[in-house]
Amino acid sequence: MVELRESAEGLSLFYNGREVLRHSAGRPCLYAGRASLDYKLFKGKFHIRDRSRLSPLRQLDAERSETELSLRFSDGERSISLVAREADGLLCLAVQGAEAGIALRLELCAVPGERIYGCGEHFTRLNLRGQKVRIWVEEHIGTIDAVLKVLSLAIGIKPRTKAFSRYSSYHPQPSFVSSAMYFCHAEADAHAIFDFSKKDRHRLLFHSPPRELIIGSGEGYPALIERLSALLGRQPPLPSWMHDGMILGIQDGSDVCEAKADTLRKAGAAICGIWAQDWEGQRLTYFGKQLRWDYRWDKGLYAGLPERIRAWRGQGLSFMGYINPYLCEDGAMFAEAAALGHLALKPDGSIYLTKATSFPFGIVDLTKSEAFDWYKGIIKTELIGIGMMGWMADFGEYLPADAVLQGGLGAEWHNRWPVLWARLNREAIEEAGLLGQACFFTRSGYSRSSAYTTLAWNGDQHVDWSDDYGIGSVVRASLSLAMSGMALCHSDVGGYTTLPRMARSKELFLRWLELGAFSPVMRSHEGNRPDANWQFDSDQDTIRAVARFSRIHAALKPYLEAMGKEAAERGMPLMRPLFFHYDGDFGADEDKAYLLGRDLAVYPVLKKGATRRRLSLPDDRWIGLWDGKAYGKGVHELAAPLGCIPAFYRASSGYAKLFASLAGL
Repeated sequence: MVELRESAEGLSLFYNGREVLRHSAGRPCLYAGRASLDYKLFKGKFHIRDRSRLSPLRQLDAERSETELSLRFSDGERSISLVAREADGLLCLAVQGAEAGIALRLELCAVPGERIYGCGEHFTRLNLRGQKVRIWVEEHIGTIDAVLKVLSLAIGIKPRTKAFSRYSSYHPQPSFVSSAMYFCHAEADAHAIFDFSKKDRHRLLFHSPPRELIIGSGEGYPALIERLSALLGRQPPLPSWMHDGMILGIQDGSDVCEAKADTLRKAGAAICGIWAQDWEGQRLTYFGKQLRWDYRWDKGLYAGLPERIRAWRGQGLSFMGYINPYLCEDGAMFAEAAALGHLALKPDGSIYLTKATSFPFGIVDLTKSEAFDWYKGIIKTELIGIGMMGWMADFGEYLPADAVLQGGLGAEWHNRWPVLWARLNREAIEEAGLLGQACFFTRSGYSRSSAYTTLAWNGDQHVDWSDDYGIGSVVRASLSLAMSGMALCHSDVGGYTTLPRMARSKELFLRWLELGAFSPVMRSHEGNRPDANWQFDSDQDTIRAVARFSRIHAALKPYLEAMGKEAAERGMPLMRPLFFHYDGDFGADEDKAYLLGRDLAVYPVLKKGATRRRLSLPDDRWIGLWDGKAYGKGVHELAAPLGCIPAFYRASSGYAKLFASLAGL
C-alpha cells in the first residue's frame, strides 16, 4: 500500500508501512543538476572525475489518482516527478521530466543498525553499510595496483587491504538488499554512486536519470532474493556433465591435455572436462603466457582437435575453450571485422584500439546487429562447430567512454556491455540447440546478466592468500553475487594472476582445491605463468588430493543438481551467506564461510599455515562431515589439517546419507 503522510518533519512516502522517502524544505530528498564526468581508461581501470553540480529541489507538490501518486519536485528552474504506483506487489517509482544529461541524487530512508548487501560483486566487503559503492564495470585488479603490490613484495612489505573506495568491480549492479527486509533496484545504465555512509539515509547518485526505482519487501532473505531474481532473470540449470567431477585447466596442446587428463584418471580422479584456453594459440608477453585473441583453433598446437574432442566426449570428457569480445590487431578476424565495419571507432573515425597488457586490440561493436550476428556466428562455427561444450566468455569491461558505436557513445553502453556480451553467447548456445548441454562462464556483468549467463566466475584472483585479491576474496565475492540475484558462480581453483615474487604454493593450491570441491563447479586454472605455479600434477601427493576431492565433488551431484533446479525456479543461490537462513552474529564467518545449498555449512581455511579453524555454527543440529560428530549452535575451534576442510551437514537433511558417505571417498 502506497501512502503519503505529513508530519512535523515534512512529507513521507510509505510503502507497506515502511518509510521510503522523507522530504522537507530543510532536508529535500531529491537533487538535480547538469551531469559532467571526465573518463580516463588505462588497461581496464577508469579514473573518473565528477564535475557535476547538484542543487536541491525543495518544493514538493503531490497529486493522487486512482492508480498513482505523483510527487513533483521543483526549484523554480526545473521540475522532476517521481510517480509511485504498485505493480505485482512492488513499489515502482518512475522518474519523469528529467531531460537527458541531468544527474539526480535520490535519498532513501535508512534505519539504525541496517545492513546492506548486494550491489553486484565485491571482494573486500559483504556488508556495504558505511561505504560508497561505484556502479561502473571495470577491472577489479588494475595494473598500477599490481605494480605497487610487486614493489611492496620486493622490499619485504606485506600488502594490506586498502579502503573500499580503492577497489572496483567486474560486476557492479544498481540494486541492494537490506536487513530491514526490502530490496531496491534501479533501472539505470549510466555511472552511479550508491552512498550508504549516512546513518539516516541512503544517497543514490545517478549521472543519467534512472527510468525507475523498484522496491520490494519479503519475509526473510530467501523471499527477497526470489523476488529480485524474478525481476532480473535466473540462470538455467548447469549441464549434467559439469557435476561429474573436476574440469582440468590445461594448456600447451592436444597431447599435453590428453596426457595430463589420463594421469589424473589413472589415479582415480573424477574428471569431467578439459578447459584449454589456448586452443586458439598462445602469445608470450611480459605478463606471461597469454592468448592470440583470434578465435580459430591453432592447428599446430592442437593438431586434430575436432577429432580429439569427439574421442574425449566418448570417454566422458567435455572440451571447453575461450573467447572474448576483442580481436587482436594482428589477427585475421580483426582484418575481417575492420573490412565489414564491425569495430568500435574513435571520435575521429579511426578504429579504437586499446590494451589489456602489451598488445593492441579492437572492440566488436555489439550494438550493431550485423556485427552482433557475425560474432555470434564465429562462436557457432569456430567453437561449437568443432565440438566444444563450453568456454570462458572473458572480459566485457574494456569499452572506452568515448568509443563511437552504432548505438551511441561508449559511456551510454559501458555498463550494459557485459549484458550484451552474455546475451550473444547465450543466443549462440540456444540457436545451436545446446541449452542445458553447453555452458559459458563470464566474469563481467551488470543488471540482468543473470538472465543470460549460464555461469559466473569470480575473475582473476591472485595466486596468494591475500584478503582482497587472493583466496581470501573468493567467498565474499560469491556471496555478494548471491545477494544480487546471481545464483551460480565459481572461482579458478588455484587463482590466476601470477606476478613477480608471487607464485602459487602447494598449500595454497590444496586449500583452494578444498574450496572448489564444495562449489557449484570445480575447475582449475594454470595461471598466466604456469611454470611458476604449483599445478594439479606437480607431485603425487597433489594428484592424490585432486583425485579425492574430485570424487567428493562428483558424489555431490544429486544434491547440486537439486539446488540448481531450485536456482532456476526460485533464484536461490547455491553459495549462500550463513545469515540467509539463520539469525545471529557470525562474526568473521559472515563473509568467510557459507552454506552450499540449504544443508551444507562450509568453512574454508583461508590463512597460510593454519591447521585449526575457529568457526561459528548457526542454530541447527549439525553433523561433522569428516568425524561424524554432532555439533550445535555456537563457536567451535576444530583441527583443520590439509585435506580436512571444516564442513557440516544438517542432521535433518534429506541428503544425510549421501553426506555421510563423503568421508570414505
